[in-house]
Amino acid sequence: MHWDWQFTAEILPRMLWATLNTLMAAGLGYAIAAVLGLVFAIAQRTQFRPLTVTVREIVEFLRSTPLVLQIFFVYYVGPEYGVTLSPWVAGMIAIGLHYAAYLSEVYRGGIESVPKGQWEACTAINLSTVQTYRRIILPQALPPSVAGMGNYLISIFKDTPMLSVIGVAELMQAATAIGGQNYRYLEPYTIVGVVFLIISLFSAATIRSFDAWIRRKLGMY
Repeated sequence: MHWDWQFTAEILPRMLWATLNTLMAAGLGYAIAAVLGLVFAIAQRTQFRPLTVTVREIVEFLRSTPLVLQIFFVYYVGPEYGVTLSPWVAGMIAIGLHYAAYLSEVYRGGIESVPKGQWEACTAINLSTVQTYRRIILPQALPPSVAGMGNYLISIFKDTPMLSVIGVAELMQAATAIGGQNYRYLEPYTIVGVVFLIISLFSAATIRSFDAWIRRKLGMY
């Protein structure tokens, strides 16, 4: 089978639209993961042991089970308990939960890198827990976490094809549909590979540049 440039031109608009959907899925999923991951990280450091243990077990469960299983669980099992979600919403929640578990470990590493003396100083001047994290700890913990957070952003982008299992119209689902309709899979799947490669390389370079800029600002090298 040879490459058909005319067919490529015909399917390109549809593939580009699917690419936009994929980027939206990755962005929204990451936003959920970034916020929830920070909640998980802080919750595991509380003095209330039942909460700490519960959140730790949730994080371990999410990290130890496949993303595709969690997607199926949210979308298909949820309705049995009265929680019916659209494929998009179910997919975003599943991705957000799954990667929140991983990002919580990135945050935890950043938080634990803050010198103990900083915590003691906050206690000495009677700062509340919220003030301690917001004013002192997080501004120091987040910059060293940028590289790890960026890597998981790329991972989320590369995992978005899993959403096709519940009918989300992302890039891989569009390529499969086009291939099935026209009995040509070479062009759509090659476009998928090229798009993922370009966006992943661009994202990785951007993250490295941002991380280097942060380190220079902080005088880390």
